[in-house]
Amino acid sequence: MPHPGWTDFSFDGIGTRWEISTPSPLPGRHRRRLLEVVADYDAAWSRFRPDSLVAGAARQPGSYRLPAGAAALGPLYGTLYRLSNGAMTPLIGGSLEQLGYDAAYSLRPAGPPVPAPRWEDVLDWDGTVLTTRAPVVIDVGAAGKGQLADLLSAELLAGGIGDHFIDASGDLLNSAPDPGTAPVEVALEHPYDSSRAIGTVSLGAGALCASAANRRAWGDGLHHVLDGSTGVPVRTVVASWAMAGTAMVADALATALFFVEGARLREEFDFSWLTVYTDGHAEYSTDFEGVLFS
Repeated sequence: MPHPGWTDFSFDGIGTRWEISTPSPLPGRHRRRLLEVVADYDAAWSRFRPDSLVAGAARQPGSYRLPAGAAALGPLYGTLYRLSNGAMTPLIGGSLEQLGYDAAYSLRPAGPPVPAPRWEDVLDWDGTVLTTRAPVVIDVGAAGKGQLADLLSAELLAGGIGDHFIDASGDLLNSAPDPGTAPVEVALEHPYDSSRAIGTVSLGAGALCASAANRRAWGDGLHHVLDGSTGVPVRTVVASWAMAGTAMVADALATALFFVEGARLREEFDFSWLTVYTDGHAEYSTDFEGVLFS
């Protein structure tokens, strides 16, 4: 719990555990509304359920009307697709399924890695309208959990609950509306040992999101961060953290750091970062408010 005396509202949603901390217990009507927001997001974006909007795009090409949040998600992915030369893409779902990260969670590869289709060949994303020219498996997991955290925060603010802290299984959003509120000290999980930390960071108002090769890993060196241009799991980076004003941006950039150096991303995004490489060295921005243990 980020603040002593606060209370937690915990639930499962989009395949992860959520904890929302507030100074006072959330009334039932607020809890129900938050769960509705989660259900609506899952119904649109989950590739693990056959009745979702993106499941329709996986079955046949066509035009699909997406929720309002798609208007922000599309340009973000478009920018990161460009900066990563196609390595980070919302079309990675088919590549993940090929390696066993499928709707049945078989975790058994169906064959060798396959690259994702090129965005420019199969997809137009105009605001809330997604138009496909072939069946495609959309996966927005690199930014979706963060966007949902932002949507839940907006719902709390609309309900007059300005003070709140959202923990989406380690992806964090701190409202901190009171400038006198002390930052929350967060441990940075060791990429090879979840019981240890490699350092700490102070999180004031804003978001801190992480991506790690040890999360959602299976088989012989398989994990969920794939290079869209090859379909192969990234081998050079083991973990990354990004701090930004919104959880959607922080979440997306934590994944983008597996493909693009932080300094290059910084040219187009206002954020701070830490990247840990498989050879043991780390790189970080000068404004990443953290302490790494020796």
